[in-house]
Amino acid sequence: MNVIPQAVRDAFLKAIGPLARAFIRAGISPNVTTTLGALVVIAGAVAFGMGYIRLGGTLILASGLLDLVDGQVARGGGSSTKFGAFYDSTLDRLGEAAVFTGIALWFVHGGVPRARLPLAVVMCMAALASSMLVSYTRARAEGLGLEAKVGIAQRAERVLVLGASTLFFGAGKQGVLLFWIVIILAVSTTITVMQRVIHVARQTLDTSGKSAMRRDTLPGHAAAFRKGH
Repeated sequence: MNVIPQAVRDAFLKAIGPLARAFIRAGISPNVTTTLGALVVIAGAVAFGMGYIRLGGTLILASGLLDLVDGQVARGGGSSTKFGAFYDSTLDRLGEAAVFTGIALWFVHGGVPRARLPLAVVMCMAALASSMLVSYTRARAEGLGLEAKVGIAQRAERVLVLGASTLFFGAGKQGVLLFWIVIILAVSTTITVMQRVIHVARQTLDTSGKSAMRRDTLPGHAAAFRKGH
């Protein structure tokens, strides 16, 4: 289940096609676009931390746009590389860590009433951890030759919910809106992790209900060490 229908995603990708082609004509590489997007999202995180909530939302949306453009530049310009995919994924995680850290800092420095502060910080930590797990579950599944592009809170949904809400409405009175946005993100990303685990489990079951795929790692990722990764 995807909250944003595929038809809407496809239409938006088509709409930003001219921008991606302009990047290709200008000779701007996908990795440069990825780096620019990361700098924008970090600037958004700083804006959140300093209390410029609407600016933070604007920058989050801009970084999401650049994230889409770099993929189109890579495909359209024939410059897709394994390192580029790795680099993009790594900077996405850096950006999410920065954003939730920035929001938590704003909460700590008076963004929410003191009575709500402990829960607000815990929810930031939960949203960050579950966002990382959303990405990890997909990457790990694909590393095993499976597919895990499911869930109610994939990256596009997370960017849209956080960016659009804060752009148009700010943090709300005494930070109440941003507080609830963080809670919604924490809950929805946790649900997404569970959806992906279940989805992968179903793919690995044969008709007898027994696991059809041998686990290739031991606790501590022993297999990864054996392979020299």
